[in-house]
Amino acid sequence: MTHTLPQLPYAEDALAPRMSKETIEYHHGKHQRTYVDNLNKLIVGTPYENMSLEEIIVRADGPIFNNAAQDWNHTFFFFTLSPTPKSMPSGPLAEAIDRDFGSLDAFKEQFTSAAAALFGSGWTWLVKDRDGKLSIRPMPNAGNPLRDGLTPLLTVDVWEHAYYIDYRNRRAEFLKNFWDLIDWKTVEERFAK
Repeated sequence: MTHTLPQLPYAEDALAPRMSKETIEYHHGKHQRTYVDNLNKLIVGTPYENMSLEEIIVRADGPIFNNAAQDWNHTFFFFTLSPTPKSMPSGPLAEAIDRDFGSLDAFKEQFTSAAAALFGSGWTWLVKDRDGKLSIRPMPNAGNPLRDGLTPLLTVDVWEHAYYIDYRNRRAEFLKNFWDLIDWKTVEERFAK
């Protein structure tokens, strides 16, 4: 199976000014493309050659895991964003956020703090466990909650390539603007599955 770089559901300049066209060109068009290309080279002749990204993430280690997870993580991240997002969660997801974090504002504060405090590169995830409980999981490098049997709902990429063009070393400012791009409809659909 050959893995391909997904086409984004919006134009490269659609998230500006919070995320510039140049950032999308580099982040999606170069960084994610490199993970896809590397993965396709690495899996030839291995047991992973005909597996989905999810299967590879759960089973592989080393460079194959890193490239598969980074490809999957980026697609998940980019497809959470929208130039015309639903700005607030509602229904069962909103109820779960209130139950597990106290309020949407408290969740956002905890999530932002976890993402800002993650040392080096990685991802911060909102996940759902098998009982429907929500938690925040900061994970270094290519970390992916699928390996822990968790359902990912939302993530933010805190590798420097996600924000350095637009924000330089101001990760906190990037995280503040990230909230304005989240399409909560997408997150609600993930929660409902």
